[in-house]
Amino acid sequence: MNINKIAVIGGGTMGNGIVHVFALNGFQVTLVELKEEFAAQALKAISSNLDRQIKKGSVTEQEANEALLKISTVVGIENTPNDSDLVIEAVYENKDVKLNIFKTLEHIVKVDAIFASNTSSISITEISAVCRSDNFIGMHFMNPVPVMKLVEIIRGYSTSDETYQSIKNLAEQLGKVPVEVHDYPGFVSNRILMPMINEAIFTLYEGVASAEDIDTVMKLGMNHPMGPLTLADFIGLDVCLAIMEVLYNGFNDPKYRPCPLLKKMVAAKKLGRKSGEGFFKYQQK
Repeated sequence: MNINKIAVIGGGTMGNGIVHVFALNGFQVTLVELKEEFAAQALKAISSNLDRQIKKGSVTEQEANEALLKISTVVGIENTPNDSDLVIEAVYENKDVKLNIFKTLEHIVKVDAIFASNTSSISITEISAVCRSDNFIGMHFMNPVPVMKLVEIIRGYSTSDETYQSIKNLAEQLGKVPVEVHDYPGFVSNRILMPMINEAIFTLYEGVASAEDIDTVMKLGMNHPMGPLTLADFIGLDVCLAIMEVLYNGFNDPKYRPCPLLKKMVAAKKLGRKSGEGFFKYQQK
C-alpha cells in the first residue's frame, strides 16, 4: 500500500514529534486536536524544534520551511480527513480514550487505511478489537521523536503481514530503525525499562541512597546517559505509573507492583519536569 497522507491524533510531546518527522520527510500530515489552542501549541513546538535542528546543522532553513508547509490542522476527531492512508493515535495512556477514538475513526476514514497507535504499553489486540484489526498496528516512537531512531512495530493478534510490511517500510523511509515486537504488556522497551525505573524508586523509598546518588551509580557504573530517576521525571511519573499498572495487571505478577512512593508522588501531582517537581526540581519555562 502506498502511504502518502498521514493523520496524527493528538499534538502533545509525542504527537507533535511524529508530525514533525513525517513532514520533514515530505509527507502531507494533518494534526487532529481537541481545540485550536492545542493545535497552535503543537505547531509552535514543531517550529521551535525545527529551529533547533537548523542551529545544529541537521536540517536547512529551506527544509524546515517546506516541512511546515506540509502540516495542516483540524479540530475534532470527526474531522479527520477521510482520505488518510494512515492514522496514528498519539494521545495519553488511557485505554478507554483510545478505544473511543478508533470507534469513531472506523466510520470516518476509508476502509483500506491503516490505523496505528503510539501506545507505549496498552494491548494492540484489545484496541484493534473495535475496528479494522487486520489493518491495525502499534507504531511506538521514542521520545524525542525527531532524535531517537527506534520504532517498535507491534503486531496485534490479527495484524496482517501486508500491514506490518507497509509500516516497516514506512519507518525506514523516515530514517528510523523498526523492530518487530509481538503484543504483550509493555512490549520490549517498557517491559525492561519501567521495572528498572520502579526498582530505582524502591531503592529511594527504602532509604538505600539519595536520588542523586542512585542516578550517579547508574550513570557512572552502568554507563547510562541519564539516571533512572531523572529519566522518570523526563517521561512523567504519571506515565511511568500507568505503564507499571499495565504490566502488573497484564502479567498478574507481583514483581511489577508499582512502588508506593511512585503512587504517592503521582497523587500529589509531583509528575516530574512537566509539573516542575518530581524526584528533582525544575524551573518552569
